[in-house]
Amino acid sequence: MSGLKRPVLFVNPRSGGGKAARARVAELARERGIEVVELARGRDLRALVDEAVERGADALGMAGGDGSLGIVAAAAESHGLPFVCIPAGTRNHFARDLGLDPDDPAGGLEAFGDGAERRIDVGTVGGRLFLNCVSLGVYGEAVQQDTYRDAKLRTLLETTRAVLGPGDEAPELRLVDERGTEHRRPAVVLVSNNPYAPVRPRRQGARPRLDGGQLGVVVIDGPDGAAPPSGRAWSATSLEVTAPETVNGGLDGEAVELAPHLKFAIRPGALRVRTPRRGSS
Repeated sequence: MSGLKRPVLFVNPRSGGGKAARARVAELARERGIEVVELARGRDLRALVDEAVERGADALGMAGGDGSLGIVAAAAESHGLPFVCIPAGTRNHFARDLGLDPDDPAGGLEAFGDGAERRIDVGTVGGRLFLNCVSLGVYGEAVQQDTYRDAKLRTLLETTRAVLGPGDEAPELRLVDERGTEHRRPAVVLVSNNPYAPVRPRRQGARPRLDGGQLGVVVIDGPDGAAPPSGRAWSATSLEVTAPETVNGGLDGEAVELAPHLKFAIRPGALRVRTPRRGSS
């Protein structure tokens, strides 16, 4: 299997409405000689991954949503192992940005064989890895919009106008942008592992690259009196967001609590990723 002797694939059979089960991902993986660990309710994915590493796994894969992908990718990164993404989630944002076909989860198994390997960046906040993005502030409504992934900045602006009217207070966050301008109580802060394109390009994914060594930062300021909220976007290798208390946010689509102060960083080339050669880019 192209140098891999003990690859392990974790499968969430409930993710994506049972997408992995319909594609027979677990069965086809076993036929290829890949050890499969299917997640059951109440089982701790992190603990299962740690056990696989202790048993001598030399590659880790995940068939599931972006939140589960992040957990397995974090273990792969920390142990220097290659990571395989099988697009078996609902939206498959990370898989799309890797250039994978979200309609062919079983095809992703080819990465365990004669796959192409490359290194991509990961983002971190407070020591926690993220593959896609971390959202703070008024974002819950925005991420439900169908237009969100295609045109983040515009959708966030429109949602902020609808959710925060004059006199409403945004979360008590503070940060300074690349021009030295201070943003107090921004309504939305979105920090991504490499910048998203302002409008979806004519390709599968929304990020032109995952190895640019930059965080993408989008900030939507809260309304000031009668003035509507305004937005800014820039790139940086690090960002600090201060807050007086624990911050509620979303990390790769999962609800999280982040301890202040929040220090974001990009880790260039930190993750080894294997993809099918026919789908690699």
